[in-house]
Amino acid sequence: MNPSPQATVTVYGPDQQARGAFDGGRITEIKPIAFPHESGAVDRVGPLFYWAWATSKGQGVIGMHPHQAFEIVSYVIEGELGHLDTLGTKSQVPAGGAQAMQTGSGVSHEEHMLAAPTQFFQVWFEPDVRQTIRDEPVYIEVQPDRFDVAQDNGVAVKRLIGPGTPIELKTDVTMIDVTIAPGGDYGKAVAAGRSLSVVTIDGRGRWWSGEAVGPRDFTLVEAPDDAEAGVAITADAAGPLRLAIVETPRRVDYPLYDKNR
Repeated sequence: MNPSPQATVTVYGPDQQARGAFDGGRITEIKPIAFPHESGAVDRVGPLFYWAWATSKGQGVIGMHPHQAFEIVSYVIEGELGHLDTLGTKSQVPAGGAQAMQTGSGVSHEEHMLAAPTQFFQVWFEPDVRQTIRDEPVYIEVQPDRFDVAQDNGVAVKRLIGPGTPIELKTDVTMIDVTIAPGGDYGKAVAAGRSLSVVTIDGRGRWWSGEAVGPRDFTLVEAPDDAEAGVAITADAAGPLRLAIVETPRRVDYPLYDKNR
């Protein structure tokens, strides 16, 4: 595919991403989008505030801790993830499911890795916190069969976040899980002033602009401010390519939290 080469594409390898650990090292994290003090290459994409890929080879716990005002989605890639919170929730979802919190005026929670191994994304989004800090906190559990998956010409697109999905947030964001058959192409239009944040879950491929990607690479695709951009990626012929793609605006009409304060 040969879309108009208007977008910019930057690939950050795993060695450019921040790292973290919990539960005495039982849970490790690589962070495509990290806090500034963690020395990652990217620390924000508009209202996309934080993205960690957590892995546990056995059972592990991220202990009780608070959140306020932000919207946080945990998407399970492998294994099973449990959740407890101060709302009285006790929940668990297997691979392909998700847990979401609109943390509002405040809630504390903890995560349990229940299978060996377990992998999940935790992605934080920033709505207008001046408003959401007044809201009652909400927890959303989504089992795998509740998500729609569209199949077309060797490409499967699973819609995770956005209008018409089980996870509709106040932040302007969509998220999809895309699997491309070996040698296949996937194309997408990106509106002016918007960005794609793309994590390679598995497989290898190449963006139309020439940049190659492999497992755990993070790609930032940015459309210009004044024009829509067409983007495309081709999976390597040796195997399928699986991507998690978050689309957000680069700028919003409300003040964003300054993590350096």
